[in-house]
Amino acid sequence: MTTLGSVWPLFDLTLTTPRLELRPIQDHEIPAAVAAARGGIHDAGRNPFSTPWTELADEELGPNMARWYWRCRAECTPESWTLLLGIWHEGGFVGCQDVGAKDFAAVRTVTTGSWLKQSVQGRGLGKEMRAAVVLWAFDWLGAEAAESEAAAWNSASRGVSRSLGYELNGITRKAWGPKVETVQHVRLTPETFKRPDWTLKVEGHEAAAKFLGAS
Repeated sequence: MTTLGSVWPLFDLTLTTPRLELRPIQDHEIPAAVAAARGGIHDAGRNPFSTPWTELADEELGPNMARWYWRCRAECTPESWTLLLGIWHEGGFVGCQDVGAKDFAAVRTVTTGSWLKQSVQGRGLGKEMRAAVVLWAFDWLGAEAAESEAAAWNSASRGVSRSLGYELNGITRKAWGPKVETVQHVRLTPETFKRPDWTLKVEGHEAAAKFLGAS
């Protein structure tokens, strides 16, 4: 029998931490993602995203999110890929953790980004989900570095990075919606990584890594 996972192996990838389950968002789960985003991610006037997608009107937000999920799948190749992992906590969808790479086989570097709905922020879930994809990248994919960035004022994101051992990696100026922001870049290696005291459970890795050209 041909299964969806046999056609698109990434759908069988699951990362499990003590409190979270991370797995690629499938079409029937997009409404849950949209509902979580509509519930609020950040305070008005302080958008942590360089593309201000959270400021779209309700009738535009859903189609925009769906297009992004479909685009990332359609453009996924070993040379350039972005996995959009949904975050489930206590049975509910609470956010998204992405991890991606360009020319991974050569540079062995991943980049990450994420969002959490406001009602579950402040509980350490952001750190836990970032740690999950970093553990997967370092210990399973063989990555040699993980990079991230945040607006200079984004103390929450920068705090997660600092707590995991990321080191400062330069400052740039970047278009941020209609504004220009100072952006802090950070970089993590297996040597500087402050590992959590829990073990990551991974399912579906071998087929996913082969599909991404990272096996």
